[in-house]
Amino acid sequence: MKLRNKLTLAMLTVCLASGSLHAQGAKELPDWTKDLAERIQLHGYAQGGYNYNHKGSDDTNTFEIKRVLFWANAQITDRWSFLFMHDFSSVVQEYYTDYRLTNNKALTVRLGQFKNGLSYENPLSPTNQEAIDVYSEGVTYLTGCGSDPLLGVQYGRDLGLSLFGETKDGKLRYEVDVMNGQGINKKDGNAEKDFIGRLEFRPVKGLNLVATGQLGRGHAINTSLYNPGIQLGQDYKRNRWTVGFDYKSKAFNAHGEYLEGKDGDATSRGAYITGSVPLGNTHCELVGSYDFFNFNTDLCMDQHKAIFGLQYWFYQKCRFQVQYVYKSAYTQGNQFIHGANHAVMCQMQIRFH
Repeated sequence: MKLRNKLTLAMLTVCLASGSLHAQGAKELPDWTKDLAERIQLHGYAQGGYNYNHKGSDDTNTFEIKRVLFWANAQITDRWSFLFMHDFSSVVQEYYTDYRLTNNKALTVRLGQFKNGLSYENPLSPTNQEAIDVYSEGVTYLTGCGSDPLLGVQYGRDLGLSLFGETKDGKLRYEVDVMNGQGINKKDGNAEKDFIGRLEFRPVKGLNLVATGQLGRGHAINTSLYNPGIQLGQDYKRNRWTVGFDYKSKAFNAHGEYLEGKDGDATSRGAYITGSVPLGNTHCELVGSYDFFNFNTDLCMDQHKAIFGLQYWFYQKCRFQVQYVYKSAYTQGNQFIHGANHAVMCQMQIRFH
């Protein structure tokens, strides 16, 4: 049996065992089962919907399941925890252990596979993002979420070690990651590691300022039309930095960021701003975003993207979304084409815990 199937079976066993404990209702449980039920938390969500896309002279439409994630968080002691996350529509996403070294939240160490700290958006769950296609073009490309052929689709995650913590008042938070730089479920492709730093500052209620950076060396698993100077199997400089903000209030929510990256001799840069406005007491929100990203400034591979739509929260973290998406450029085969790309997206999100 493959490792993936074994891990999935193990998690389902934990889920069934936990459900059995809760199903006993008012019956008195032994101390060890009470302790187990209190220490293991189960979470999950699914996102799926319908997409219509008009690109050039082509029209496509499809129903699709984007994500079906399940994760279990075990609190082994008051300082030590373990998390396992699997995407049933893809691969094992995360498995790591945390140990808090201090009595407060000043210093915690994390070891395993997890989301890297680069950019404001990457560490966020897709269930909290306004856009159906989740992340901005710059975040998707620079963090390994999906559109960088040199790295491949890595879902913004990697294997490594992280140190993080925050001040007593919670206004200042830091994170330092040492990672393979090759992505999920993979050994390092070279002898060098990636170093990622993240600093967050909350000067006033509702406002969070974020700065991140990365120094690394990639190992190309493919060639890329965005960066034709890098060959398959080549090691190359892979540096990034970002500055951004997040603001939340009863009137509106907004977040934005400037991003820049260096892959070999090619520079990419961009910026975005995304927000939502509640429509009275209807549990409905107006959503909008503007996103600019240039994949290679020397080759003029610039793209503008605009999103406009509505989302309705029908139960806690469950929602229905419908959005119109416009892009000023798109890729087709091995070509980067400056031309309109229109899309209409609908999505249903169901989440528990």
